[in-house]
Amino acid sequence: MDPRLRAPAGLPAAPSARLPARLPARLLGVVVAVALIVVPQAGGLPALADPAEPAPPAVRDFGNGPERNEVAAGTPGEAAALRGAPAGERPYGWSHDRGYPRRTRLPLPPENPADASIKLGLVPYHGIAPKLNDLQWRGDRVSAEIIGSSAQGRDLYLVTVTAPESAAQAREQARIRERIGDDPAAAARDRKLARTYKAPIFVNGNIHGNEWEGADAALRTIEQLATSTDPAVTDLLKRTRLYFNVTANPDGRVNNARQNGAGFDLNRDFVTASQPEVRAMRQIMIDTQPVAMLDLHGYVNGTLIEPTTPPHGANYEYDLFITNAYANGLGMEAAINGLGYTPAKDGVEPAQIPFRDSAEGWDDWPPIFTPQYAPFHGAVAAHTVEIPLRVNGSAYDQTPAEELRRRSAVNTDVAAAAIRATYGFVRSRHDRLIADQIEVFRRGAAGEPSKPVPLGIVPGFGPEDVYTTTFPRAYVIPAGSGQRSATAAARLVDHLIANDVRVERARSSFRSGGRTYPAGSYVVDMRQPKRGLANVMLEPGADISPRVDAMYDISGWSHALLWGATVEPVSSLRADTVSVKVAAPTGSVPRAPGPLALRVGDAKEVRALNDLLAQGVAVTWNGGAAIIPASARNAARTVAERHGVAFTPAGGHAGAHGSSPGGAQSGTSSGASAGTPAGAAAGTPLGQVRVAAAASADELFTLRELGFPVTPVSTAVLNAGFDWSGTDVLYVSSGLSHATLNPAARTALEAFLAGGGVITRGQTGARFNTDAGLLTATTVPGRGDANGVVRTVASGGPVGGGSPAHSFVYSPLWFTGLGPEVTVEQSYAADGPLVSGHWRPDGQGAGGPDAARGQAAVVSGRDERGAAVVLFGTEPMFRNHPKGLFAQVARAVYWSSSVTVTTP
Repeated sequence: MDPRLRAPAGLPAAPSARLPARLPARLLGVVVAVALIVVPQAGGLPALADPAEPAPPAVRDFGNGPERNEVAAGTPGEAAALRGAPAGERPYGWSHDRGYPRRTRLPLPPENPADASIKLGLVPYHGIAPKLNDLQWRGDRVSAEIIGSSAQGRDLYLVTVTAPESAAQAREQARIRERIGDDPAAAARDRKLARTYKAPIFVNGNIHGNEWEGADAALRTIEQLATSTDPAVTDLLKRTRLYFNVTANPDGRVNNARQNGAGFDLNRDFVTASQPEVRAMRQIMIDTQPVAMLDLHGYVNGTLIEPTTPPHGANYEYDLFITNAYANGLGMEAAINGLGYTPAKDGVEPAQIPFRDSAEGWDDWPPIFTPQYAPFHGAVAAHTVEIPLRVNGSAYDQTPAEELRRRSAVNTDVAAAAIRATYGFVRSRHDRLIADQIEVFRRGAAGEPSKPVPLGIVPGFGPEDVYTTTFPRAYVIPAGSGQRSATAAARLVDHLIANDVRVERARSSFRSGGRTYPAGSYVVDMRQPKRGLANVMLEPGADISPRVDAMYDISGWSHALLWGATVEPVSSLRADTVSVKVAAPTGSVPRAPGPLALRVGDAKEVRALNDLLAQGVAVTWNGGAAIIPASARNAARTVAERHGVAFTPAGGHAGAHGSSPGGAQSGTSSGASAGTPAGAAAGTPLGQVRVAAAASADELFTLRELGFPVTPVSTAVLNAGFDWSGTDVLYVSSGLSHATLNPAARTALEAFLAGGGVITRGQTGARFNTDAGLLTATTVPGRGDANGVVRTVASGGPVGGGSPAHSFVYSPLWFTGLGPEVTVEQSYAADGPLVSGHWRPDGQGAGGPDAARGQAAVVSGRDERGAAVVLFGTEPMFRNHPKGLFAQVARAVYWSSSVTVTTP
């Protein structure tokens, strides 16, 4: 299940205990609406009838809040691909220039009898490529290509089903698609376009690995379309292209896991794109520009079919979207119910549509989900479909295989019916869907205001459904001294471009809003076809707390506020700009001789420093910056180019005057190099810091991505006897309980704490701090499902110093009753502090944002044993998203590893 019905504030979560129907008006006119749409009829289009061990579970301390990455990642995110290159970097790509069919001979993975699909009677991963190879050679309608690889190196297959096309015809389709995106106003005037263009449909299967049957329904549909002699199918394939991402998560499919091999829920990653599978899906949507898409999930009984409850994403052209999505939803409902499965006979409840049948709790607000991301690339109907009968979790382990296979067969029928209804819907609305996609892009290119959706546009669409935003004229990412971090700006620009957002660069200085921006500043002109995607990433977001009580997942995000770059909206734009395809290089090493300084204020600066430490470069740590000896200039030049970081002369840095981190006593730890190298400024010697982490998947992934050597630990690992000699810092946020450690484990831990570093996050970390007797602090929890972007105030301490003015929270905490050994590194601002997201007090009026104002969010100190400790009440590594906060964690790691009980 993609369980967006889990109700965080004590609302019913089980599908059988759904929220009450939202409004009587929701149900009015449904019969009429059903009669108005075209549903494929019987007799028309065909009736569709070597893995890694799963990572150990680690309890995620989110109270009753919505799901996050709950599994500790047991393998690095950079797992090797099957044929050598890093995952996600193999040279695959979808081509506009080749005709169809393409008949690619897919390499065959080795057979794996442990594939979890086999027990359900479904196609194992190793059976997909042979089947696709066979279908390609049995006819002229099927083409299969490898478009990437998973975190564990398994191939990702894109299958195109369409009538044959010459290379010239394929190029003509590409030109039409580009015209729609590049010049939608002209495309709208071309009355011949829709007659020529093949409407693209995208079906995404098995994004959650243990929600299997979407992949099998896709394979069934591909085979039926490939072999059918029905004239209706022939007509369909002349007017459409159907694209199938057969299994979006082959790691999870094999391993019986929701997550991919890096422990990530892929259906939470679309505005971050940390995972190779998501980057592949993103590219499919950019390259194919589908008018309709399906994301096939399980398990909700009866089958859940989007569109959704409010709040609705404010950056969509929602009038066009809801009209088509609701109509297709009704068509899928009719097709699925028409299969004849019943509660009494089969255990299958009638299908449901959240928009019509629920009040809230299954929203389309955040663009982190596949169907909520697809509309920004032109999908005017996009749906999550949750098939009905559970076969995963405890059902997989406890239900007889015969029953599991019956359920999977039903689920495959249901998913196939949803696909069949959708391609029938596109066939019947072909010209209108293309026209609506063009209109989405035309409004963006024209810079038209956000359009309120007319009430009653579909039955039951009321005031509670209306969400709009205000588009600025442009966003400017300034160059020069006004930019917090040129490295962060380059990363953000490259990310925008990778998402098909147009970015330009000023060739000369220009003025806007009373400010002069220097030449080289980046400009995101909001008069562009995909302005909705640009805005959803760059705007601060909105506080939607007053409008709804229950949200399914996160409610706030902002690349502008959380990625470390300076981003400024402007209301006017007159600038001489040139389009850019990649950000300008930002790495540099000064020509002046002598030691170098690297300010650690960005994730790439952390990675560069850790690269130097891994090479054995003698580094001193000094007030948030690393001092590099002159003898390591060549190594610094290499990492500057690799990571785009800028070194400065060390003589101009505060560290050159001999201060140690945050005024702490200097000395050495197991993570520090003895002695200060000749030619380097004074400071605390720093070596490669080794981290033992009881953490969630996203945190393990991020720590490794930053270049820290990380060993996953847990209560069980410590109780089994853990060798602390290879650890400098312990990170605790999930899966480690001090209270349940056995005596031997506690003794070993106590020995480590006599000078070791400890960093904690969240409730689990706060409990560990209390139980281990580390810092004197009382933890106060906010509401468990609260999340979003918050204003913060940083101190000049070793961890908080240099932190941005915003952070991210999820189940926020703050600390009171601080002992004299505790320093406040960062506090929640008195203004707000919530900028965007959803944060209400709980049912007793406690835990709201008002209570957090001015309270300590991050604290540090040394306990009486000498342990250097940092407690986070914020979420600085949440799902690998808030890039601008990663350096705060790194500073905590460096500081806690370099402070010891030794007095100089």
